[in-house]
Amino acid sequence: MNKSSWRDLIKLEDWWAIWLGFILLGTVFLGAVDSVPKMPGWSWGDFSALSSGIAFGPLIALAAGLCVLFGGAIAVMGKDRVLSFVPGFFVIFLLACLTYVFANEATVKHYGISYAFWAVGLGLLIANTVGIPAWLQPAIKTEFYIKTGLVIMGSGILFGNILKFGAYGLAIAWGVTPIVIIFMWFFGTRVLKMVNKPLVIIIATATSVCGVSAAIAAAAASNAKKEDLTIAVGMTLIFTVAMMIFMPILVAQMGLSPLLGGAWMGGTIDATGAVGAAGAVLGPEAEAAAIIVKMIQNILIGVVAFCIAVFWVTRVDRDADNERPGMAEVWKRFPKFILGFLAASLVASFVMIPLLGEDTVSSMLKQTKTIRGWLFTMAFISIGLESNFKAMAAQMQGGKPMTLYLVGQTFNIVLTLFIAWLVLSGVLFPLPPSLVN
Repeated sequence: MNKSSWRDLIKLEDWWAIWLGFILLGTVFLGAVDSVPKMPGWSWGDFSALSSGIAFGPLIALAAGLCVLFGGAIAVMGKDRVLSFVPGFFVIFLLACLTYVFANEATVKHYGISYAFWAVGLGLLIANTVGIPAWLQPAIKTEFYIKTGLVIMGSGILFGNILKFGAYGLAIAWGVTPIVIIFMWFFGTRVLKMVNKPLVIIIATATSVCGVSAAIAAAAASNAKKEDLTIAVGMTLIFTVAMMIFMPILVAQMGLSPLLGGAWMGGTIDATGAVGAAGAVLGPEAEAAAIIVKMIQNILIGVVAFCIAVFWVTRVDRDADNERPGMAEVWKRFPKFILGFLAASLVASFVMIPLLGEDTVSSMLKQTKTIRGWLFTMAFISIGLESNFKAMAAQMQGGKPMTLYLVGQTFNIVLTLFIAWLVLSGVLFPLPPSLVN
């Protein structure tokens, strides 16, 4: 490794996302942290649960700890002055707390309106009314928060889940995804003739893999603008909520088995939390099938990001007058935090489970999921804060991004149902063993 490469390890945000992700994972797996604070659930008209359930001390400690970690990384990278970052960070964290207050209200939770929706909406409201003060800008670190969260997310992708569903899950989760991405790419660039190619690939990846998380990876691999990411995230969140509500109804009306219906929803609904909620409506077997298919699909984030980086360097951004770029340029473009995502999955699956046991690791993963949720919430708030309705309207290009999403998602839904029926109807292949113990 040359001097420049060593310098990258401490100067690039992608690498720091890995370091911070593993530090946060280490605090849980090594026993330093055994409980990560959450905002309590509550019901409108009865504020007692909210007022008595907020753990102010642990929340302040969590905010301070995250501020130290991210502030330290920013200081080493030399991107901003730490003293400028700190006050804004605590405001972002406070907005994250407010987001969870909205999302945890009983009626809101019943209808499945996730924290991501509230976070982006709150950020958009502030940005497009009172505006963003200059002192808050240094703390708006959308990609840094979500990249670190994605590294932590990797720990929850346990390879044992693949074994539970075997070839069935692989066929549904991995067989459909590349076909949908390629279809949407050609539909967006050839049929709709969209000139904003990064926006096309972000929408295609978000639709076919796992929504916002995949969109972030695709945006990094294609050097997309933040406005492109905002458009894709906004559409994904809106339709995720709609699909989470209506797909269980559609499954029931079609008379699909819980196993088949759950796998279908797992392959098409974009967010893991929404997938679990939709599956739970149809029972434990549907819930298990939906979550396992989605978790298997999530593994593709790294593979898809690498393929996009290669494609962008060799085809999309290639200068016809120059020779074809080599792997060094692909490596430069590749989002390094994906390596942390994969490494976290391998460590959790093949180191922590053999050492501590599956039950202990599953309990720890609940805490890491909470940490990830806080980071994602701050990222979604930052996305909203960085977004302007006028700029978003200009990016819609006469409705083409929405057309691309609707056509692509329809194709995804139909193709996923067909593949799921082929492997899980019992007509062509024997049904897998029950996923519910």
